[in-house]
Amino acid sequence: MISTGTTASAPASTRARRPHRPPWTADALVVVGYLGLAVLLTGGQWGRPERLFHQAGDQILFEWMLAHAARSVVTGQNPLHSTALNAPDGINLMANTSVLGLGLPLTPVTLLFGSQAAFLTAVVCCLAGTATAWYVLLRRRLVASRTAAAVGGLFCGFAPGMLSQAGAHLHIAAQFLVPVILAWLFRPAPGRVIRPGVWLGLLVTWQAFIGEETLVFLTMAVAVFAVGYALADPAAARRAAPALLGRAGVGAVVAGLLLAYPLWFQFAGPQHYRGMAFDTYSYQLDAVSFIAAARQTVVGGEHPPGLLAPNPTEESSFFGAGLLVLGTVIVIWLGRRPLVRALAGCGLLFALLSLGAEIRVHGTGTGIPGPYRLVAGLPLLELAVPARFALICVPVLGVLLALSLDRARPPRTAPTDAPAGPGVPVRLLWTGAVAAALLPLFPTPIRTVAAPAVPVFLTEQRWRGQVPTGATVVPVPPVTGAAVSPGMLWSARTGLAFRAPGGYFIGPSGPDDPAARWGAPDRPTAALLRRAAETGQTPVVTDADRRQAVEDLRHWRAAIVVQGDLRHGEAVRRTVEALLGPGRAVDGAWVWDVRDRLR
Repeated sequence: MISTGTTASAPASTRARRPHRPPWTADALVVVGYLGLAVLLTGGQWGRPERLFHQAGDQILFEWMLAHAARSVVTGQNPLHSTALNAPDGINLMANTSVLGLGLPLTPVTLLFGSQAAFLTAVVCCLAGTATAWYVLLRRRLVASRTAAAVGGLFCGFAPGMLSQAGAHLHIAAQFLVPVILAWLFRPAPGRVIRPGVWLGLLVTWQAFIGEETLVFLTMAVAVFAVGYALADPAAARRAAPALLGRAGVGAVVAGLLLAYPLWFQFAGPQHYRGMAFDTYSYQLDAVSFIAAARQTVVGGEHPPGLLAPNPTEESSFFGAGLLVLGTVIVIWLGRRPLVRALAGCGLLFALLSLGAEIRVHGTGTGIPGPYRLVAGLPLLELAVPARFALICVPVLGVLLALSLDRARPPRTAPTDAPAGPGVPVRLLWTGAVAAALLPLFPTPIRTVAAPAVPVFLTEQRWRGQVPTGATVVPVPPVTGAAVSPGMLWSARTGLAFRAPGGYFIGPSGPDDPAARWGAPDRPTAALLRRAAETGQTPVVTDADRRQAVEDLRHWRAAIVVQGDLRHGEAVRRTVEALLGPGRAVDGAWVWDVRDRLR
């Protein structure tokens, strides 16, 4: 560490007048800065239950997952499975993005303040926690300059790709364990294997319960980086290999024992599925996206969705031309260091993988095959979204930025025979270049959209006298596939107080068909009501439709049917009345009591 004390030449009176400041004070200010920025970026939703982040369906999904985790703590229910949605079959939560590794620690927040507050707290922890973890790793292991570490951590936590994921995908944005895992794996203590390995196994287990996809990407990145470092410095790699492999082996054993049952449940338990519910090949980045401006930045624009990235939540690159040029200069400047060469190779490989099976430029296919074709069929990778490979470039660039700023910093003290560092003009020029590359990437608050209202009839639990134990509240429409699910939002915001069919999740296509699909398989009544909700047109309802409605309601074990605020609410209400008869307007909802009809 560089000394923070005064030089020997300072007068005694000057030294006496200077107040003593603990060395951790500056570190605390950096962390507070990260937290403040994260709170600012999520400010469009704090205390506003009528708003959701722009990818509303994903926020509803994760609010529900956080509410489920809290309920499993209170009730002691199996956290890997729930019948609160998709009644009567339930959901295999280990096979979905249940983020139990976030939901369980946030249980007090969820119980005291609700699922929305828990979700926003999780977003703040993901952004600020990731930045802080990288700051600590950089400060302790790689750079002497606190400013260099702070800038590197800031970029790792708040890069455009991180912000685009944070408003929708907690399992991807939560990367605060990644630097900690790397710190224990690459610990500079060749003789220490068991203790670091055990910690490694525990951290890997925690990460698996946050997001398995991030863990797969991390494993790939570590393997590629290790090979690159071995090529750059074979002697150092041979010295480090025994400890590295030993820790990895111990960690694999510990994590394997802890994850054996959850992984069995994921791949063979109730409501497990095979494959993926969407075509991962289509989720790739355009080559131009690497030099374009992301939406959630101070210079961001509204480029057409699907042109440069699959959707606004998958803007995993969007680094800007300035930063890429700067990164190239850093690699040339510091290229003698094996660390820099290994990082550069790792970042370049995953950037190419994010371009998918065919490289596109400005939305047009070039016919040039992408390297993703070589790995697309491998186990686990066939389920990964190619666009997210570019997220590995975020810490690569963050570390390179920190290394360059540390190299350019003015030396406080140096031996007379030490090589001279960069002069003042060079230092100022480099600092200005870094600022010019990063300022256009400064994030803006995550955009919000209107949220469907949760009827007071549900929030005040005025339904309880009408729903016996084991029965369900059927939302209208009951099944929504991958769209915004009103029933799932109602369930999350009421703490999973009732059971309901449908929901936004991935499950099997049917009892005898394990192929993955979004949501529950359609039943005729669900399809009829969803068509009315989407088109605003009231369909012709026949006696056969009414008989089918009774059969479907029995399947869902319905007690009441509830319609909240819908875009085409009048058309939907008329459709339900044609099926079930007149409903009652109760506290912000239309309610149909179907218990007598189903006896």
